[in-house]
Amino acid sequence: MQLSYETIFARSTVGDVGTTADSSTPKIEVRGLSFFYGETRALNGISMAIPRQRVTSLIGPSGCGKSTFLRTLNRMNETLDDTRHEGEVLLDGMEIYARHIDAVEIRKRVGMVFQKSNPFPKSVFENVAYGPRIDGVRGKAELGRIVEESLRRAALWEEVKDRLDTSAMELSGGQQQRLCIARALATNPEVLLMDEPASALDPASTSRIEDLIFELRQHYTIVIVTHNMQQAARVSDRTAFFYDGHLIEIGKTKEVFTRPREKKTEDYVTGRFG
Repeated sequence: MQLSYETIFARSTVGDVGTTADSSTPKIEVRGLSFFYGETRALNGISMAIPRQRVTSLIGPSGCGKSTFLRTLNRMNETLDDTRHEGEVLLDGMEIYARHIDAVEIRKRVGMVFQKSNPFPKSVFENVAYGPRIDGVRGKAELGRIVEESLRRAALWEEVKDRLDTSAMELSGGQQQRLCIARALATNPEVLLMDEPASALDPASTSRIEDLIFELRQHYTIVIVTHNMQQAARVSDRTAFFYDGHLIEIGKTKEVFTRPREKKTEDYVTGRFG
């Protein structure tokens, strides 16, 4: 049976949370952002503020620009040929595309978890230790501390603490995705971007990922792309609806789903198209 959004919000412990972090100073501010693949415009003048220590969901039909927008937040789109952007992306007030800003440093501060789990063909330990090693951490004790702390934050430590030397490829799909989250956390980011992190998982593993997102929001700013409307309702504080490269509406999740301001948003969240 499909639950109504009113029922989801009545049961949810996330809902309209908005009292613990200072939402008056956004973690990320996007101003007039357009993005182009060659001559094709994928984003059209997007402006929004992403509050710190909140979960912001990006929803919309396939091809509407959600994932493109997500990748602009840590300059991941720069790895693609023949792309360009217009506008600004500010992280704590700093323009991340300024000439003097190192893209690698931005990606350390703004980590990313992809739709398909992509562990390295290495041990569980080495997967998590990879980023810190690149950053120059060499001490065995310090690496061990970072690995344990990251696995604990990813709710995976108790399941793998006796299997740290085991290949990551032997873990289940849900465990591999949480390992990828631990790997992202190991470089101590401030923001975590998630591109449909549970879309390839079974319902039980999806529930674990959603519980994990709820826990992580206490320490990180999270932006998640999802096609699952009920998932967006369950895990996010704010929701942004994209359509055809435009930001149609953004607001508190409960209001977007139950009292949308725009007709196109209402049509999408009620299933009239998508």
